[in-house]
Amino acid sequence: MLIDTERLRLRRFQPADIPAFAAYRSDPEVARYQEWDFPLSLESAGRLVRRYARSDPARPGWFQYALELKADGCLLGDVAVNRQPGGGEAEVGFSLARDRQGHGYATEAVRAVLDDLFSGGLRTVSAECDIRNQRSARLLERIGFEFVAQRTVFVRGKREWTDLQLFSLPAGKWIGPGGS
Repeated sequence: MLIDTERLRLRRFQPADIPAFAAYRSDPEVARYQEWDFPLSLESAGRLVRRYARSDPARPGWFQYALELKADGCLLGDVAVNRQPGGGEAEVGFSLARDRQGHGYATEAVRAVLDDLFSGGLRTVSAECDIRNQRSARLLERIGFEFVAQRTVFVRGKREWTDLQLFSLPAGKWIGPGGS
């Protein structure tokens, strides 16, 4: 375990996660606003899980936290952190299985990750989401992120153009995991 909250364990991915990971990453409603291709085969999910398990959350680059619900030990989603070289900035993202959305798990997990990042000395954390994904945008704003810009990108896997909303949260505005 890397981070523990009241209801969640944020830990490294493990081989037992492969079926659940492939299932939620293959759900069209979960993948709709994400940049990954779907459906995700068990073989591809296995390669990703093995890669995620080897990555280091303290080093620059992407680290994927597996979100496990303590009550049932079930993998319900993931939180991604992309630490920038130099150690002062990072980007976060999150995905949850459709049947686990709407219970506050993403809010709880992202708050815990932010608290860990800011207590480790980061100056700012950014996030982006598809402009059509208003639930994620509201979550980011609710925990303190501020909208800073909008940009248009081509999502290769989906073969479509979309606008992304860019958000930022400087360390000085972070109010902690309890939040507002």
